[in-house]
Amino acid sequence: MPEILDDKSQYCIPFILERLKIHQRNHLGKDNSRPFVLALNGVQGAGKTTLVTTLSETLRSPPHSLSVVVLSIDDLYLTHAAQKQLAESHASNPLIQHRGQPSTHDISLGISLFASLLAGKPTKIPQYDKSRFNGQGDRVDESEWQIVNKNEGEQIQVVVFEGWCVGFRALGKEGVQKKWDAARIELAHANYNGRLAYNKFEDLIFVDEALRQYDTLTDQFDALIHIDAEDTHFVYEWRWEQEAALRSKGRGGMSNEQVKTFVDGYYPAYELYTDNLRAGIFGSDSGKQLRLIVDEERKVKDAIRL
Repeated sequence: MPEILDDKSQYCIPFILERLKIHQRNHLGKDNSRPFVLALNGVQGAGKTTLVTTLSETLRSPPHSLSVVVLSIDDLYLTHAAQKQLAESHASNPLIQHRGQPSTHDISLGISLFASLLAGKPTKIPQYDKSRFNGQGDRVDESEWQIVNKNEGEQIQVVVFEGWCVGFRALGKEGVQKKWDAARIELAHANYNGRLAYNKFEDLIFVDEALRQYDTLTDQFDALIHIDAEDTHFVYEWRWEQEAALRSKGRGGMSNEQVKTFVDGYYPAYELYTDNLRAGIFGSDSGKQLRLIVDEERKVKDAIRL
């Protein structure tokens, strides 16, 4: 797998510091303990992990010296038992037979987590172990969760919340219908290379309705960085590279065919929600979103403020 070099921080750090300064000014004299919430979205393999690591280390280091906690939406996945129950109760819906799609996260846990962090209270940070149950995954026991805000002088100042679907907003039945109809027309004319059209409308609506609950988290964001691929189909090649790297190190890893099946399950969500993410999730509250467009080598080709 090619090394993912960080050419994104040069755009992200000034953006974050600018928004952080505005945040601090807006909360001066009010609820100063409320941390700044930075969301980060990127398709799988686009370099999220590399960027999050660089950003958090930079913000923690002088001259900034900020207290930072990194959260992944993956750590909000349902327990193995709850995911199994969800899959069995909707056995005909292929989108939710394994973790990943909206509806497979414990949003109640996420809401209580955000509420505690934003109030500056001692907070346990959940963890999820994807290796458990032969790769099906399960939540780590609560006794092993990291605790932040334990002492009054060590309050979290920045929350970084990252994930492949972070910032997605539900379209509603009419919005999903429009996207689905367009995809099926393309499929009928043999001019289609997506996955949306191969899914049942009711299965897509189930995911979209679940996504509406995620707004409670999304509405808390103070800024969003979106690592956007010039072509979302890059995700297949990027995931193949990741799994090949795991296999070369003797750490398992999916075959190319398994990767295709895996990404196929995610891809309908990219078709449904990427356009709105690209347009900006904050509406008229402009300036709070940074969109970095990357090529197949994951190099930034353009940076757009929204």
